Amino acid sequence: MKRDTRALAAGLAAFVNFVNLYTPQAILPVLTADFAVAPARTGLTVTAPLIAVALVAPFAGGISDRVGRKRLIVGASLLLFLPTLVLAATTNFELFLLARFAQGLLLPFIFTVTVAYIGEELQGQQAVDAAGAYTIGSIIGGFGGRFLAGVIADIAGWRTAFVLVAIMTLLGAVLLGKLLPKEQRFRPITGGLGASLAAYARHLGNIRLLGTCAVGFGMLFSNVAVFTFVNFHLTAAPYNLSTSALGFVFAVYLVGIVTTTVATRLLVRIGRVATLVLALGLSAAGLCATLAPSLSLVILGLAGLSGGLFVTQTICINWIGANITRAKSSAVGLYVTIFYVGGSLGGIVPGLVFHAFGWQGVVMLVTATMMAMLAIANLSWARRGA
Repeated sequence: MKRDTRALAAGLAAFVNFVNLYTPQAILPVLTADFAVAPARTGLTVTAPLIAVALVAPFAGGISDRVGRKRLIVGASLLLFLPTLVLAATTNFELFLLARFAQGLLLPFIFTVTVAYIGEELQGQQAVDAAGAYTIGSIIGGFGGRFLAGVIADIAGWRTAFVLVAIMTLLGAVLLGKLLPKEQRFRPITGGLGASLAAYARHLGNIRLLGTCAVGFGMLFSNVAVFTFVNFHLTAAPYNLSTSALGFVFAVYLVGIVTTTVATRLLVRIGRVATLVLALGLSAAGLCATLAPSLSLVILGLAGLSGGLFVTQTICINWIGANITRAKSSAVGLYVTIFYVGGSLGGIVPGLVFHAFGWQGVVMLVTATMMAMLAIANLSWARRGA
């Protein structure tokens, strides 16, 4: 029962994390009009928390390696309620960005520490299942935030959507406090700042870990690039989708629940590299389908892309849990930093490409990124029986 509760709690932590992270993505055109700012500035509402996460993640990992897991996960989830509520109330775009940045400062204490908790408290298939539950929670959270924002923006205004997300965040934090058992296998790192720096030095010398970080970088870069700029692609001719219709498009995230469930079995049977080949192959095929003039094919392509990318996330989380034996949270912190640097650049670099070459340019850029991910994984994970 305890193991089942831990997996459920891991999924809930991911939900709380991701329902907050990407809520504005489906309503970027509405925010552009309401705050009277340029589309490029509106994109900062996605980038701001990603930058904050990248800055804080290493420190979150180091703090967790000293003080423990559960108190940070639950505490950060409770505090996250406040900046989310500010988003619903502010009429100032700069304050809106500041509240988004504040969200990003708290999220690493959920994401980073939960992954470390999974790696320490569970082993074997149960650890794989918990990593899968985390990914599924992130899928539902990512979809739920975007869907609520897109649909409710047309019905009751986008501010109402943020109020609902704030309420869900508070309830999720309370449930986490009840469902997540206190860590049993945690061993704090002692020795002051020198010990923490030594742990990071070991991680930076671990080629296989750095390869995993690079794959994670590419995963979030691709995800943010596609699901940010496809909104502008789909609101233009020949699709001309409304804001609420864009919210429904993000239902493609739910495909990741199926692909992740299958992948947790494939990981054990055929290994990480082979599973990654299948995942990125599915993503690349889906990405190419988004070039079609048919809306049905575009949505089908986005579903394939999303399904493959979420499998990639599961593989990376599982690799760290299975292969890093000491200062695990610091290792996850390093991964999360590079992961969200990728996400931050995914909201900026593809924007320049989109402006110059349109959606076709974004597709080419993301395809090249996925090819690089596969090459890096093959070189790093294949070492020493990875």
